[in-house]
Amino acid sequence: MTSALSGPPELTTTDLARLAVESRALIASYQDASGAYPASPDFSAYRGYSWFRDGAFIADAMSAAGDTVSAEAFHGWCAGILIARRTRVEEIVAAARAGTPVPDAQMLATRFRFDGAEGGDDWWDFQLDGYGTWVWAVVEHGRRSGRLLTPWTDAIRLAVAYLASSWDRPCYDWWEEHSAETHVSTLGCVVAGLEAGIRSGLLGAELEEEAASAAASARALIAEQGIRDGHLVKWLGSREVDASLASLIAPLAVFPADDALAAPTVDAVADALDVDGGVHRYLADTFYGGGQWPLLSCILGLASLAVGDRAAAEQHLRWAAATSTAAGEIPEQVDQHLLAPGRREEWLDRWGTVACPLLWSSAMYLRLALELGVVTPAELAS
Repeated sequence: MTSALSGPPELTTTDLARLAVESRALIASYQDASGAYPASPDFSAYRGYSWFRDGAFIADAMSAAGDTVSAEAFHGWCAGILIARRTRVEEIVAAARAGTPVPDAQMLATRFRFDGAEGGDDWWDFQLDGYGTWVWAVVEHGRRSGRLLTPWTDAIRLAVAYLASSWDRPCYDWWEEHSAETHVSTLGCVVAGLEAGIRSGLLGAELEEEAASAAASARALIAEQGIRDGHLVKWLGSREVDASLASLIAPLAVFPADDALAAPTVDAVADALDVDGGVHRYLADTFYGGGQWPLLSCILGLASLAVGDRAAAEQHLRWAAATSTAAGEIPEQVDQHLLAPGRREEWLDRWGTVACPLLWSSAMYLRLALELGVVTPAELAS
């Protein structure tokens, strides 16, 4: 399904750089005083909530852009949520060790109100990936910026203990679907967090050993059941791919560019889900008709660049840029190439028009633009 189309010719390098500047400014302008990044300020189902997963990727982009204050405000918000739930995390860990794990409903939520509350809306809440992604993002921020991780030590330890105790539990995936499955991208995010926690040097001997054992076991499970035809698959035992898998190549580098799985996974995701630079979530997607997601185009662009395909990365950046509004807002998805057009109206009736802006989309555009050198942190700060 890939195409040689190079992207809208009218977009100049200056246009691409300007959108990166606007993306950084947009994220900063919507960040709550608490440090939380709103998923989308106006979209009905997301309004008033921030996700650990989305926010971790947003914070990583802001960190890469040199905005230490923004990134650290988000990390502080996450740390506060975890520390406020210390007793619950300890109970979850103790129950898992005793062989009597708590029900899914008692696990940590995936999204929170800006004040740190869980909110009263029903949601598909048990997801492990956000906690792994957050630990990875905060440790990566420390490495990139040279900042000490001391302010977040207790929260990092709590998150790692939570992940190490519960890594193998089936849960909802990035898309808040298929809770009965064990998703390879979720396992990868957990591994990224556990291994980042170990690199931080903050865990202490006992927790570090638990984290290393859990990470090794998760990697072994992926190797045994999460690979087909030389590439990663959507969930254990699946034959399909999911665009979220590209994140395990870059930026998470769970399987770095020189890993035997990296290039084949990038190729498999592109072959199945990339249409002219726009990337679908997965082939059976029906959410808003199953459109193409700018944030996934940029993640696949990062993974493509990591394995040496700069032309593909540039194509993905241009495609994502072409989805932006005149105000520089990038949506969650677009309907240029729907997989299930007959399913679009039901979501419009349920939640209204597609989320725009989606801060995660702006963040991944910013992250890819920086990686490609379209803009530099110095230029963003000027």
